[in-house]
Amino acid sequence: MLDLVLTPEQQALRQRVRQLAETHLRPLAPTIDESAEIPWAVVRLLADEGLFALVVPRACGGTDEVVSAVKLCLVREELARVSAQADVLFTLQGLGSQPIVLGGSADLQRAVLPPVVRGEALAAFALTEPEAGSDVAALRTTARRDGDDYVLDGDKRFVSNAGAAHVYSVFASTDPSRGAKGISAFYVAAGTPGLDFGPPLVLLAAHCIGQPRFRGCRVPATQRLGAEGEGFRIAMQTLDLFRPSVGAAAVGLGQAAYEEALRYARRRKQFGAALVQQQAIRFKLADMAVALDAARLLVYRAAVLKDRGAARVTKEAAMAKLFATEAAWRVVDEAVQIHGGSGVSKEYAVERYYRQVRSMRIYEGTSEIQRLIIANELLRETEG
Repeated sequence: MLDLVLTPEQQALRQRVRQLAETHLRPLAPTIDESAEIPWAVVRLLADEGLFALVVPRACGGTDEVVSAVKLCLVREELARVSAQADVLFTLQGLGSQPIVLGGSADLQRAVLPPVVRGEALAAFALTEPEAGSDVAALRTTARRDGDDYVLDGDKRFVSNAGAAHVYSVFASTDPSRGAKGISAFYVAAGTPGLDFGPPLVLLAAHCIGQPRFRGCRVPATQRLGAEGEGFRIAMQTLDLFRPSVGAAAVGLGQAAYEEALRYARRRKQFGAALVQQQAIRFKLADMAVALDAARLLVYRAAVLKDRGAARVTKEAAMAKLFATEAAWRVVDEAVQIHGGSGVSKEYAVERYYRQVRSMRIYEGTSEIQRLIIANELLRETEG
């Protein structure tokens, strides 16, 4: 199906990443995907393969003139099909870097981003707070101007790579009275005095995630990203670029679960015949395949529109993220059901997929928030 929309260069990238994942990541996945530790060997592998060079533009040390949403989706789908940990490592290099691409000075970009591309530095995107998740405008971290510096105070939560990252894109309010319009963005380097971390969070599926805390954290004004008050725009533009790729990762994970279910159904005997001979199982497999193909179409539509320079892909990105993550959840659940009792045993990969897929319906905007975004965009279009 993807041959209809992919260029030869994009098809070659997909094959290259799939070969990398099958050859080098699949043997490691059962171990690295069950650990919250950063697998530095995988970081080096992805960097050496040139994948991190896809998350920043050429002017910042990347491969392409601009970051390609289609390429982000291709890489995430193939990585997530084999290793959730590898997918997260790739994604965070882009998610944490994009605010610096959008709002950092040329000097800051030249200093900070090349080590990210080379895999020498990990990036993080610090937006969510204990009292501000879906409601970004409610964030309480503040940035007070003091001469040539800003002083940051507040707590972040659910920040991937927290404690391990070297580069933090941080969002704080420079004018709380203005709500979302008072949010600004900053680059904060690991080791900056006043930046520390709360206890690591333990999630359903292993993941390096934590709680950065800012206590009188002094940051030079040259590390502000964009003008004061542009932080919300920078955050939303970053999420617009990466939101379709969440759907792509969900498709990859769902594809892995579908393939495991198909293999198991062919091998497992019940009532004297393979499971795959039963009509009920065939119906499940058919529905799973249809859901994954439909999700792919929505994901790559949003990505192609983004790459073609569409002014806004907010609605299409939200549709892709919503449908693909919900579809992947159903597909993985059916894969567990097809495995029966074995599906909840750690001996089988679908048990791991079941834990990994759940967070996709939450991070970078819950399914409920995606529905609100879609409805708002539909109303805006019709009112216009």
